[in-house]
Amino acid sequence: MKVHRRSFCQGLGAGLLGASLAPWQVRGQSEEVMPMLKETSEAVYVQGLPRGASAEQILQAVRRTAEAATDFSWLSQGDTVLLKPAANSKNPYPATTSPLAVAAMAKLLKEKGAGRVILCDKAGVQSVYQTPDRVRGSTRQCFLNNGLHPAALDSGAEALYFEETPYDSFFSDTPPVGSHWKNGIWMPGVIQQADHIVLLPRVSRHVLAGSTLALKMAIGWLRDDSRLELHRDAATFYQKIAEIHHLPSIQKRLRLTLTVATQVLASFGPDFGTVAEPDPGLVFASTSLVAHDLISLSWLLWCREHAVPKSALGFARDPYQTFPGAMNRAFVGTIWGLSEMLHSQTFDPVRLRTVWDDPVLRRAIEIENGAPRLDLQILDQSVSETVQEQINAYLLAP
Repeated sequence: MKVHRRSFCQGLGAGLLGASLAPWQVRGQSEEVMPMLKETSEAVYVQGLPRGASAEQILQAVRRTAEAATDFSWLSQGDTVLLKPAANSKNPYPATTSPLAVAAMAKLLKEKGAGRVILCDKAGVQSVYQTPDRVRGSTRQCFLNNGLHPAALDSGAEALYFEETPYDSFFSDTPPVGSHWKNGIWMPGVIQQADHIVLLPRVSRHVLAGSTLALKMAIGWLRDDSRLELHRDAATFYQKIAEIHHLPSIQKRLRLTLTVATQVLASFGPDFGTVAEPDPGLVFASTSLVAHDLISLSWLLWCREHAVPKSALGFARDPYQTFPGAMNRAFVGTIWGLSEMLHSQTFDPVRLRTVWDDPVLRRAIEIENGAPRLDLQILDQSVSETVQEQINAYLLAP
């Protein structure tokens, strides 16, 4: 396998070092100092694809990128692997994970010896809501509509949707040190029965959080009382998001994060917005969640600048920058009622000019005691040096 690193990695390392020494300017909040870079590096493997790439090209790119990112030595014969997509609604890719990512990964894991591969998730509370006594809506139906359910089953995987399991089958995991969660974090019991987890995010804007990448997709694990705490106690909304995927139950099982980003939801989000179809599109993967999301957010910022018209980013079509806290309070009222809305907090938008502006990523870096040194591995010639340099710009300090 030929791997191209070129001068981009050198520029990237310098950019990250510069950012690590610069202060974080948090809009509307106090200034914080970013942790220094770690001594160890984390690789992110990137495969480019031409605009309009065929399903077979995407399937092969997923396989190649996954096999570059890990040798699967962690997988023993008969192990159970959970595939966690990002699917807030019934809407198709890129409003959800690409079904091709699910199909390729499920087949690859089965070939590598996995006994069970289980696609699992719960749609957003506006689509599916569970209490101890009842369930409104169906993730299964959402996944039938967006293509993820048939993609899993046709590839030899199973499907499990959290609201179809008993409410008391969820367990409360221990949040990381300094957690902003007050009542624990209630997670689905299937995690404790699995050996490994593979995350399959997408790249999207998010009207409340600014972006939705691998860290943000963790909300899909939550029982709905934890989702209420996340949205109601919104002064620490961003920080709580980052803490979910740093729970012990996830950390000891998480093996790989892989994204198909041949299309990107570049405005509004998470369920609809302006679709960017960059040329090239990307498939990228890493065993480091934070390293993956540094590249993922850079790609979102690149697509917003280079792959959609500026008119797509105006107030009406991209309102995050104006009043996400007020929209979040309205969301709490719609789902959980007037009383919870009256007790809910608000938060300010954060202008995402570089990856270091993102408070979700900043909290994840804080938990991990430093930002990773990125070792970006380009797997083919389709990602030009110009595109690489432009993506690198979002990794520099403002």
